[in-house]
Amino acid sequence: MIQRILNRAALAATLCIPVAAMAAAPVIDVYKSEYCGCCEEWVKHLEANGIKTRVANVANPSDYRERGGIPDALGSCHTGMVGGYAIEGHVPASEIKRLLAEKPKAKGLAVPAMPLGSPGMEGPRKDPYDVLLVQAGGRTSVYKHYN
Repeated sequence: MIQRILNRAALAATLCIPVAAMAAAPVIDVYKSEYCGCCEEWVKHLEANGIKTRVANVANPSDYRERGGIPDALGSCHTGMVGGYAIEGHVPASEIKRLLAEKPKAKGLAVPAMPLGSPGMEGPRKDPYDVLLVQAGGRTSVYKHYN
């Protein structure tokens, strides 16, 4: 009898683990142009690093950047929304996870322009770039520097 109860408890625990893990995985809504290949590569980077995506091809991704409170000067080719934050451009998945864990008071993160070597912009050259933490009013600070 005790063994049967233990077996059922073990089975229940095993079945609950994947559900709990799925609930903990962040989901980012990505707004991009239909024809942008680097955006698709960034989405693949996110998914390969445990961030689920919902992708919407939109006429003006910049509209979503504005809604998220990210200044145009920090713009890139796509905008994501996750956990109440805007994610502008080719931000590495590790920094998105850090943002969601730390929960700073901010609008979100941005990697302005499209630096070579950032996720989705891989190639033979790798330029240094900054991931910026964007505050209300457009103030920024370096969240992480990449060489």
